[in-house]
Amino acid sequence: MKDSTCDGQLLFSNELLQTIFNSLSAHIAILDESGTILETNAAWKNFSLANGLPEDFDFRQMNYLNVCETASGENVEESRAVAQGIRAVMHGEITEFLHDYPCHSPEGPRWFYMRVVLMHKNGPKRVIVSHEDITQLKLTQEALTENQHHLNDKNQSLKEANVALKVLLHQREQDKADMEKKFLVNVKTLIMPYIDKLKQERLNERQSTLVNIVGDHLTDIISPMVQNFSNAGVMLTPQEMQVASLVKDGKTTAEIAEILFVAEATVSFHRKNLRNKLGIRNRQANLRSFLLSMSQ
Repeated sequence: MKDSTCDGQLLFSNELLQTIFNSLSAHIAILDESGTILETNAAWKNFSLANGLPEDFDFRQMNYLNVCETASGENVEESRAVAQGIRAVMHGEITEFLHDYPCHSPEGPRWFYMRVVLMHKNGPKRVIVSHEDITQLKLTQEALTENQHHLNDKNQSLKEANVALKVLLHQREQDKADMEKKFLVNVKTLIMPYIDKLKQERLNERQSTLVNIVGDHLTDIISPMVQNFSNAGVMLTPQEMQVASLVKDGKTTAEIAEILFVAEATVSFHRKNLRNKLGIRNRQANLRSFLLSMSQ
């Protein structure tokens, strides 16, 4: 690109370069070493026309730096920062200056991306200032940010709901455990003593069978509730609990009898009662394995 100045205008010796310059979507101005605008492209001019400037308005010979440095109003700090960035590029302190900024209009929000670089190092110093419309990119970023906030809020709500649900489930499990324990206590204190008394009575064969059936069915009903040691302790006698604990520890019938100072027949009797009360009397389940599973 070869240029010369004539009446303050930047002239492109190559028509193709001039065509390319005017076809770029970015709004571009070329400044001299003092910050004076030498040339603007078609996009710059069209933007100015769209924003109310007259069609014959000429930016050439306007000092871009002076405009930035003498700006007033709410954007004064930003304008002066832009002027400092352009001067830094001119003086070789930085290779490029980048800045994005809002430029809203009555029609809606707008944002631009500014880039300042040296045109070339040899010959008269020329600075290229380009402004690219990034409104759609900004709107997309804002939409993504808003969606992220929405997702974060939703995620927080789900976490809170999950915590509340866990509390409710825990309370439900606790209520269920309390209800089962209360039921077992009632069975042990209000029903089982009478069944035991009936078994000790002189019953005929039919009556004895019926009492045994009632006892067995009641055991079947309560056995699912006696699947942990907390509930099992309600239905088991103290010595049955001792035997259960020793069985769980892997002790044999003989070892348990020696530890508890009872006959092996007594331990066997308690082991049988344990299987009955735990609902595994007719199953091939190993008593120790079953007791260990209850602990888990």
